[in-house]
Amino acid sequence: MKKTCDCMIIHASCLTEQMTVEDQQAIVLKDGMILDILPAKEAEEAYEAAIQVDGSQKLWMPGLVDCHMHTGQQLLKGRILDELPMIWTRIMLPFESTLTPEKMRFSAELAALEMIENGTTGFVDAGGYFMEEAGRVYEASGLRGALSHSTMDQGNFPDSIRQTAAQALETTDALYEEFHGKGNLQVFYSLRAIMNCSQELILGAAERAGEKGTRIQAHMNEYAGEVNYTLEKFGMRPVEYLDSLGILQENFVAAHGIMLSAGEQEILALRHARVVHCPFSNCGKGVPDTPSLLERGICVGLGTDGAAHGGLSLWSEMKVFRSVMNAVWGTRYADPRIMPAASILRMAFAGGGRILDQEGKLGCLKPGYRADLISIDWDQPHLMLTGNRVHTLLECVNGSDVADSMVNGRFLMKDREVLTLDREKILWKAKKYMETEEVPS
Repeated sequence: MKKTCDCMIIHASCLTEQMTVEDQQAIVLKDGMILDILPAKEAEEAYEAAIQVDGSQKLWMPGLVDCHMHTGQQLLKGRILDELPMIWTRIMLPFESTLTPEKMRFSAELAALEMIENGTTGFVDAGGYFMEEAGRVYEASGLRGALSHSTMDQGNFPDSIRQTAAQALETTDALYEEFHGKGNLQVFYSLRAIMNCSQELILGAAERAGEKGTRIQAHMNEYAGEVNYTLEKFGMRPVEYLDSLGILQENFVAAHGIMLSAGEQEILALRHARVVHCPFSNCGKGVPDTPSLLERGICVGLGTDGAAHGGLSLWSEMKVFRSVMNAVWGTRYADPRIMPAASILRMAFAGGGRILDQEGKLGCLKPGYRADLISIDWDQPHLMLTGNRVHTLLECVNGSDVADSMVNGRFLMKDREVLTLDREKILWKAKKYMETEEVPS
Protein backbone atom coordinates (compact mmCIF):
# COMPACT_ATOMS: atom_id res chain seq x y z
CA MET A 1 0.00 0.00 0.00
CA LYS A 2 1.35 3.43 -0.97
CA LYS A 3 2.23 6.01 1.66
CA THR A 4 0.63 9.44 1.35
CA CYS A 5 2.36 12.79 1.02
CA ASP A 6 1.36 16.38 0.30
CA CYS A 7 3.59 16.98 -2.71
CA MET A 8 6.04 15.06 -4.83
CA ILE A 9 8.48 16.77 -7.18
CA ILE A 10 9.51 14.14 -9.71
CA HIS A 11 12.26 13.80 -12.32
CA ALA A 12 14.27 16.43 -10.47
CA SER A 13 17.99 17.05 -10.41
CA CYS A 14 18.92 17.60 -6.76
CA LEU A 15 21.88 19.31 -5.10
CA THR A 16 22.97 16.87 -2.41
CA GLU A 17 24.45 17.45 1.04
CA GLN A 18 27.82 16.39 -0.42
CA MET A 19 27.50 19.16 -3.06
CA THR A 20 27.01 16.82 -5.97
CA VAL A 21 24.00 16.64 -8.30
CA GLU A 22 21.77 13.56 -8.52
CA ASP A 23 19.44 13.31 -11.53
CA GLN A 24 16.01 11.70 -11.93
CA GLN A 25 15.11 12.06 -8.26
CA ALA A 26 11.85 12.66 -6.45
CA ILE A 27 11.51 15.07 -3.52
CA VAL A 28 8.68 13.92 -1.26
CA LEU A 29 7.12 16.58 0.98
CA LYS A 30 4.73 16.34 3.90
CA ASP A 31 3.69 18.83 6.59
CA GLY A 32 6.19 21.39 5.36
CA MET A 33 9.12 18.99 5.65
CA ILE A 34 11.18 16.86 3.30
CA LEU A 35 9.91 13.36 3.93
CA ASP A 36 12.09 11.50 1.46
CA ILE A 37 14.41 11.88 -1.54
CA LEU A 38 14.76 8.84 -3.76
CA PRO A 39 14.85 7.84 -7.45
CA ALA A 40 11.72 9.01 -9.25
CA LYS A 41 10.66 5.53 -10.33
CA GLU A 42 10.85 4.20 -6.78
CA ALA A 43 8.97 7.20 -5.41
CA GLU A 44 6.05 6.77 -7.81
CA GLU A 45 5.74 3.17 -6.64
CA ALA A 46 5.99 4.06 -2.95
CA TYR A 47 4.03 7.31 -2.56
CA GLU A 48 0.61 8.72 -3.40
CA ALA A 49 0.90 12.51 -3.64
CA ALA A 50 -1.91 15.02 -3.29
CA ILE A 51 0.05 17.22 -5.73
CA GLN A 52 2.63 15.99 -8.21
CA VAL A 53 5.02 18.48 -9.78
CA ASP A 54 7.20 17.90 -12.83
CA GLY A 55 10.68 18.92 -11.73
CA SER A 56 12.50 18.05 -14.93
CA GLN A 57 14.95 20.43 -16.64
CA LYS A 58 15.49 22.11 -13.28
CA LEU A 59 18.11 21.85 -10.56
CA TRP A 60 16.50 21.81 -7.11
CA MET A 61 18.45 23.10 -4.12
CA PRO A 62 17.97 24.71 -0.70
CA GLY A 63 16.64 28.25 -0.70
CA LEU A 64 19.14 31.04 -0.08
CA VAL A 65 19.21 33.04 3.16
CA ASP A 66 20.06 36.75 3.13
CA CYS A 67 21.58 37.04 6.61
CA HIS A 68 21.85 40.83 6.67
CA MET A 69 19.50 43.17 4.80
CA HIS A 70 17.71 46.46 5.48
CA THR A 71 14.03 46.57 4.52
CA GLY A 72 13.91 50.30 5.28
CA GLN A 73 16.59 51.10 2.71
CA GLN A 74 14.77 49.61 -0.27
CA LEU A 75 13.91 53.05 -1.62
CA LEU A 76 17.59 54.11 -1.50
CA LYS A 77 18.55 51.91 -4.45
CA GLY A 78 20.99 53.71 -6.75
CA ARG A 79 21.66 56.58 -4.33
CA ILE A 80 24.73 55.21 -2.54
CA LEU A 81 27.21 54.09 -5.19
CA ASP A 82 30.15 56.48 -5.74
CA GLU A 83 29.18 58.59 -2.72
CA LEU A 84 31.91 59.72 -0.33
CA PRO A 85 31.96 58.52 3.30
CA MET A 86 30.22 58.49 5.67
CA ILE A 87 27.12 57.37 3.81
CA TRP A 88 25.54 55.95 6.97
CA THR A 89 25.34 59.26 8.82
CA ARG A 90 25.09 61.51 5.74
CA ILE A 91 22.53 59.59 3.68
CA MET A 92 21.10 56.46 5.26
CA LEU A 93 20.09 57.59 8.74
CA PRO A 94 18.62 60.89 7.49
CA PHE A 95 16.59 58.91 4.94
CA GLU A 96 15.40 56.38 7.53
CA SER A 97 14.33 59.25 9.78
CA THR A 98 11.79 60.27 7.09
CA LEU A 99 10.17 56.85 6.78
CA THR A 100 6.44 56.52 7.40
CA PRO A 101 4.35 53.39 7.98
CA GLU A 102 3.22 53.60 4.33
CA LYS A 103 6.80 53.81 3.03
CA MET A 104 7.91 50.94 5.22
CA ARG A 105 5.08 48.72 4.04
CA PHE A 106 5.90 49.59 0.42
CA SER A 107 9.59 48.91 1.04
CA ALA A 108 8.73 45.50 2.47
CA GLU A 109 6.56 44.68 -0.55
CA LEU A 110 9.41 45.53 -2.91
CA ALA A 111 11.95 43.64 -0.79
CA ALA A 112 9.79 40.53 -0.46
CA LEU A 113 9.10 40.47 -4.20
CA GLU A 114 12.78 40.95 -5.03
CA MET A 115 13.88 38.20 -2.64
CA ILE A 116 11.33 35.67 -3.88
CA GLU A 117 12.26 36.29 -7.52
CA ASN A 118 15.98 35.91 -6.69
CA GLY A 119 15.65 32.60 -4.87
CA THR A 120 15.97 33.97 -1.34
CA THR A 121 13.63 32.08 0.97
CA GLY A 122 14.96 33.38 4.29
CA PHE A 123 16.27 36.71 5.55
CA VAL A 124 17.50 38.60 8.61
CA ASP A 125 16.52 42.26 8.76
CA ALA A 126 19.26 44.27 10.46
CA GLY A 127 16.82 46.60 12.18
CA GLY A 128 14.48 49.32 11.00
CA TYR A 129 11.52 51.49 11.94
CA PHE A 130 7.78 50.71 11.65
CA MET A 131 8.82 47.07 11.49
CA GLU A 132 5.27 45.99 12.33
CA GLU A 133 4.30 47.13 8.83
CA ALA A 134 7.13 45.11 7.34
CA GLY A 135 6.19 42.11 9.47
CA ARG A 136 2.65 42.03 8.09
CA VAL A 137 3.97 42.05 4.52
CA TYR A 138 6.55 39.36 5.19
CA GLU A 139 4.01 37.17 6.94
CA ALA A 140 1.71 37.37 3.92
CA SER A 141 4.59 36.73 1.51
CA GLY A 142 5.37 33.38 3.13
CA LEU A 143 9.08 34.13 3.45
CA ARG A 144 11.01 32.85 6.44
CA GLY A 145 12.74 35.65 8.28
CA ALA A 146 13.87 37.50 11.37
CA LEU A 147 12.75 41.05 12.13
CA SER A 148 14.59 43.58 14.29
CA HIS A 149 13.97 47.09 15.53
CA SER A 150 16.75 49.61 14.92
CA THR A 151 18.16 50.03 18.41
CA MET A 152 20.26 53.12 19.29
CA ASP A 153 20.24 55.56 22.20
CA GLN A 154 23.33 57.74 21.76
CA GLY A 155 25.04 59.61 18.94
CA ASN A 156 24.40 62.28 16.35
CA PHE A 157 21.28 61.31 14.41
CA PRO A 158 17.85 62.85 13.73
CA ASP A 159 15.50 63.35 16.68
CA SER A 160 12.69 61.47 14.90
CA ILE A 161 14.53 58.18 15.41
CA ARG A 162 16.09 58.95 18.79
CA GLN A 163 15.04 56.74 21.74
CA THR A 164 16.18 56.11 25.27
CA ALA A 165 17.51 52.66 26.13
CA ALA A 166 14.20 51.80 27.81
CA GLN A 167 12.16 52.97 24.82
CA ALA A 168 14.31 51.04 22.33
CA LEU A 169 13.97 47.84 24.35
CA GLU A 170 10.23 48.30 24.78
CA THR A 171 9.80 48.75 21.02
CA THR A 172 11.63 45.49 20.33
CA ASP A 173 9.67 43.75 23.08
CA ALA A 174 6.42 44.78 21.39
CA LEU A 175 7.69 43.58 18.01
CA TYR A 176 8.66 40.25 19.59
CA GLU A 177 5.25 39.79 21.20
CA GLU A 178 3.42 40.43 17.92
CA PHE A 179 5.59 38.55 15.43
CA HIS A 180 7.93 36.01 17.00
CA GLY A 181 6.60 32.62 15.94
CA LYS A 182 3.94 34.17 13.71
CA GLY A 183 3.92 32.50 10.31
CA ASN A 184 7.55 31.88 9.42
CA LEU A 185 8.86 34.88 11.34
CA GLN A 186 11.13 35.41 14.31
CA VAL A 187 12.28 38.56 16.09
CA PHE A 188 15.93 39.21 16.97
CA TYR A 189 17.21 41.91 19.30
CA SER A 190 19.56 44.37 17.67
CA LEU A 191 22.42 46.75 18.43
CA ARG A 192 22.53 48.97 15.36
CA ALA A 193 26.12 50.06 16.05
CA ILE A 194 28.19 49.77 19.23
CA MET A 195 29.16 53.45 19.17
CA ASN A 196 25.48 54.39 19.15
CA CYS A 197 24.44 52.10 22.01
CA SER A 198 24.95 52.81 25.70
CA GLN A 199 26.12 50.04 28.01
CA GLU A 200 22.62 50.03 29.51
CA LEU A 201 21.12 49.31 26.09
CA ILE A 202 23.73 46.68 25.19
CA LEU A 203 23.21 44.76 28.42
CA GLY A 204 19.42 45.14 28.27
CA ALA A 205 19.16 43.82 24.71
CA ALA A 206 21.42 40.87 25.48
CA GLU A 207 19.48 40.04 28.64
CA ARG A 208 16.14 40.09 26.86
CA ALA A 209 17.43 37.98 23.94
CA GLY A 210 18.73 35.41 26.42
CA GLU A 211 15.50 35.35 28.40
CA LYS A 212 13.38 34.90 25.28
CA GLY A 213 15.69 32.36 23.64
CA THR A 214 16.27 34.43 20.52
CA ARG A 215 19.29 36.00 18.83
CA ILE A 216 20.97 39.37 19.16
CA GLN A 217 22.74 40.98 16.20
CA ALA A 218 25.01 43.97 15.74
CA HIS A 219 26.97 45.77 13.04
CA MET A 220 30.54 44.89 14.03
CA ASN A 221 34.00 45.93 12.84
CA GLU A 222 32.68 47.42 9.61
CA TYR A 223 34.55 50.73 9.79
CA ALA A 224 37.84 51.80 11.32
CA GLY A 225 35.84 54.41 13.26
CA GLU A 226 33.95 51.67 15.10
CA VAL A 227 37.18 49.99 16.15
CA ASN A 228 38.75 53.27 17.17
CA TYR A 229 35.69 54.18 19.25
CA THR A 230 35.96 51.20 21.60
CA LEU A 231 39.77 51.42 21.68
CA GLU A 232 39.63 55.07 22.75
CA LYS A 233 36.72 54.73 25.16
CA PHE A 234 37.36 51.30 26.71
CA GLY A 235 40.88 50.32 25.67
CA MET A 236 39.47 47.28 23.86
CA ARG A 237 38.47 46.32 20.34
CA PRO A 238 34.70 45.92 19.70
CA VAL A 239 34.54 42.14 20.14
CA GLU A 240 36.76 42.33 23.22
CA TYR A 241 34.50 45.02 24.70
CA LEU A 242 31.30 43.02 24.21
CA ASP A 243 32.99 39.94 25.59
CA SER A 244 34.02 41.89 28.69
CA LEU A 245 30.31 42.59 29.26
CA GLY A 246 29.57 38.87 29.06
CA ILE A 247 27.14 39.13 26.15
CA LEU A 248 29.00 37.19 23.46
CA GLN A 249 27.21 33.87 23.28
CA GLU A 250 26.09 31.35 20.68
CA ASN A 251 23.07 33.56 19.97
CA PHE A 252 25.21 36.52 18.85
CA VAL A 253 25.42 37.49 15.16
CA ALA A 254 28.20 39.89 14.12
CA ALA A 255 27.36 41.56 10.81
CA HIS A 256 30.16 42.52 8.41
CA GLY A 257 33.20 41.48 10.49
CA ILE A 258 35.67 43.06 8.07
CA MET A 259 38.24 44.30 10.58
CA LEU A 260 38.45 41.43 13.05
CA SER A 261 41.82 40.93 14.71
CA ALA A 262 43.19 37.45 15.36
CA GLY A 263 42.31 37.87 19.03
CA GLU A 264 38.73 38.86 18.20
CA GLN A 265 38.41 35.86 15.91
CA GLU A 266 39.53 33.61 18.76
CA ILE A 267 36.87 35.09 21.04
CA LEU A 268 34.13 34.62 18.44
CA ALA A 269 35.20 31.01 17.96
CA LEU A 270 35.32 30.38 21.71
CA ARG A 271 31.84 31.86 22.21
CA HIS A 272 30.41 30.09 19.10
CA ALA A 273 29.16 33.42 17.74
CA ARG A 274 28.18 33.81 14.08
CA VAL A 275 29.51 36.21 11.43
CA VAL A 276 27.84 37.61 8.29
CA HIS A 277 29.70 39.10 5.33
CA CYS A 278 28.12 41.45 2.77
CA PRO A 279 30.58 41.22 -0.15
CA PHE A 280 29.50 44.04 -2.49
CA SER A 281 28.92 46.53 0.33
CA ASN A 282 32.07 45.49 2.18
CA CYS A 283 34.38 45.97 -0.82
CA GLY A 284 34.47 49.72 -0.24
CA LYS A 285 35.71 49.24 3.33
CA GLY A 286 37.94 46.19 3.31
CA VAL A 287 38.14 42.43 2.83
CA PRO A 288 37.36 40.02 5.67
CA ASP A 289 39.72 37.19 6.55
CA THR A 290 37.07 34.57 5.89
CA PRO A 291 39.50 31.66 5.38
CA SER A 292 40.76 32.24 8.93
CA LEU A 293 37.21 32.43 10.32
CA LEU A 294 36.30 29.13 8.69
CA GLU A 295 39.51 27.48 9.90
CA ARG A 296 38.50 28.43 13.44
CA GLY A 297 35.10 26.78 12.94
CA ILE A 298 33.12 30.03 12.96
CA CYS A 299 29.78 29.93 11.16
CA VAL A 300 29.74 32.44 8.29
CA GLY A 301 26.67 33.56 6.37
CA LEU A 302 26.21 35.97 3.47
CA GLY A 303 24.04 39.06 3.20
CA THR A 304 23.30 41.78 0.69
CA ASP A 305 23.27 44.68 3.18
CA GLY A 306 20.01 45.76 1.54
CA ALA A 307 18.94 47.09 -1.84
CA ALA A 308 20.90 50.33 -1.40
CA HIS A 309 24.06 48.26 -1.90
CA GLY A 310 23.42 46.61 -5.24
CA GLY A 311 20.06 44.90 -4.77
CA LEU A 312 18.95 41.74 -3.00
CA SER A 313 20.54 39.06 -5.19
CA LEU A 314 22.73 36.63 -3.27
CA TRP A 315 23.86 35.21 -6.62
CA SER A 316 25.60 38.52 -7.29
CA GLU A 317 27.04 38.57 -3.78
CA MET A 318 28.49 35.08 -4.20
CA LYS A 319 30.24 36.03 -7.44
CA VAL A 320 31.71 39.17 -5.88
CA PHE A 321 32.77 37.21 -2.81
CA ARG A 322 34.59 34.55 -4.82
CA SER A 323 36.42 37.20 -6.83
CA VAL A 324 37.46 39.21 -3.77
CA MET A 325 38.60 36.13 -1.85
CA ASN A 326 40.76 35.06 -4.80
CA ALA A 327 42.14 38.55 -5.43
CA VAL A 328 43.24 39.03 -1.82
CA TRP A 329 43.81 35.66 -0.15
CA GLY A 330 44.14 33.41 -3.19
CA THR A 331 46.89 35.49 -4.76
CA ARG A 332 48.65 35.92 -1.42
CA TYR A 333 48.98 32.17 -0.97
CA ALA A 334 48.92 31.17 -4.67
CA ASP A 335 45.82 29.11 -3.91
CA PRO A 336 43.02 29.37 -6.53
CA ARG A 337 40.81 27.19 -4.28
CA ILE A 338 41.12 29.45 -1.26
CA MET A 339 37.30 29.76 -1.25
CA PRO A 340 35.76 26.85 -3.20
CA ALA A 341 32.37 27.17 -4.86
CA ALA A 342 30.88 24.55 -2.54
CA SER A 343 31.97 26.52 0.55
CA ILE A 344 30.40 29.74 -0.71
CA LEU A 345 27.14 28.02 -1.64
CA ARG A 346 26.98 26.41 1.81
CA MET A 347 27.34 29.86 3.38
CA ALA A 348 24.36 31.05 1.34
CA PHE A 349 21.99 28.34 2.56
CA ALA A 350 23.41 26.14 5.35
CA GLY A 351 25.22 29.05 7.02
CA GLY A 352 22.04 31.06 6.73
CA GLY A 353 20.07 28.25 8.31
CA ARG A 354 22.37 28.30 11.35
CA ILE A 355 22.13 32.08 11.67
CA LEU A 356 18.33 31.80 11.57
CA ASP A 357 18.63 29.34 14.49
CA GLN A 358 17.55 26.45 12.26
CA GLU A 359 20.67 24.30 12.39
CA GLY A 360 19.86 20.73 11.37
CA LYS A 361 16.50 21.91 10.03
CA LEU A 362 17.32 24.28 7.17
CA GLY A 363 19.82 24.55 4.34
CA CYS A 364 19.97 21.05 2.92
CA LEU A 365 17.93 18.75 0.68
CA LYS A 366 17.64 15.95 3.20
CA PRO A 367 14.79 14.04 4.89
CA GLY A 368 13.82 15.75 8.14
CA TYR A 369 14.71 19.24 6.90
CA ARG A 370 12.23 22.02 6.23
CA ALA A 371 10.93 22.20 2.68
CA ASP A 372 12.49 25.58 1.83
CA LEU A 373 13.49 24.91 -1.76
CA ILE A 374 14.22 26.70 -5.00
CA SER A 375 14.72 25.45 -8.53
CA ILE A 376 17.02 26.71 -11.26
CA ASP A 377 15.80 26.58 -14.86
CA TRP A 378 18.77 24.73 -16.35
CA ASP A 379 17.44 24.56 -19.90
CA GLN A 380 19.25 27.75 -20.98
CA PRO A 381 22.31 28.43 -23.15
CA HIS A 382 24.36 30.09 -20.41
CA LEU A 383 23.95 27.08 -18.09
CA MET A 384 24.01 24.06 -20.38
CA LEU A 385 27.09 22.10 -21.48
CA THR A 386 28.79 22.47 -18.12
CA GLY A 387 31.49 20.18 -16.80
CA ASN A 388 30.52 20.86 -13.20
CA ARG A 389 27.03 22.02 -12.26
CA VAL A 390 28.04 23.13 -8.76
CA HIS A 391 30.68 25.44 -10.25
CA THR A 392 28.18 26.73 -12.78
CA LEU A 393 25.71 27.53 -10.02
CA LEU A 394 28.22 29.98 -8.63
CA GLU A 395 29.73 31.26 -11.88
CA CYS A 396 26.74 31.65 -14.18
CA VAL A 397 23.38 31.50 -12.38
CA ASN A 398 21.51 34.78 -11.89
CA GLY A 399 18.40 35.57 -9.92
CA SER A 400 16.33 35.52 -13.10
CA ASP A 401 17.19 31.83 -13.54
CA VAL A 402 15.21 30.88 -10.42
CA ALA A 403 12.00 29.18 -11.57
CA ASP A 404 10.38 28.06 -8.32
CA SER A 405 10.51 29.11 -4.68
CA MET A 406 9.00 27.22 -1.76
CA VAL A 407 8.95 27.75 2.02
CA ASN A 408 7.58 25.14 4.42
CA GLY A 409 6.32 23.16 1.44
CA ARG A 410 4.28 26.08 0.08
CA PHE A 411 5.08 27.52 -3.33
CA LEU A 412 5.77 31.25 -3.17
CA MET A 413 6.68 31.28 -6.86
CA LYS A 414 6.00 28.64 -9.51
CA ASP A 415 7.52 28.82 -12.99
CA ARG A 416 8.42 32.50 -12.34
CA GLU A 417 4.86 33.40 -11.31
CA VAL A 418 4.81 34.89 -7.80
CA LEU A 419 1.83 33.44 -5.97
CA THR A 420 1.80 35.22 -2.60
CA LEU A 421 2.18 38.87 -3.64
CA ASP A 422 0.47 41.08 -6.22
CA ARG A 423 3.49 41.66 -8.44
CA GLU A 424 1.67 43.85 -10.94
CA LYS A 425 0.34 46.19 -8.26
CA ILE A 426 3.71 46.45 -6.50
CA LEU A 427 5.45 47.39 -9.76
CA TRP A 428 2.71 49.91 -10.56
CA LYS A 429 3.26 51.52 -7.17
CA ALA A 430 7.02 51.58 -7.82
CA LYS A 431 6.56 53.41 -11.10
CA LYS A 432 4.29 55.97 -9.45
CA TYR A 433 6.78 56.44 -6.61
CA MET A 434 9.59 57.09 -9.10
CA GLU A 435 7.49 59.94 -10.53
CA THR A 436 6.33 61.54 -7.28
CA GLU A 437 8.35 60.02 -4.38
CA GLU A 438 4.97 59.44 -2.72
CA VAL A 439 3.54 55.99 -2.07
CA PRO A 440 0.26 55.62 -4.03
CA SER A 441 -2.66 54.09 -2.22
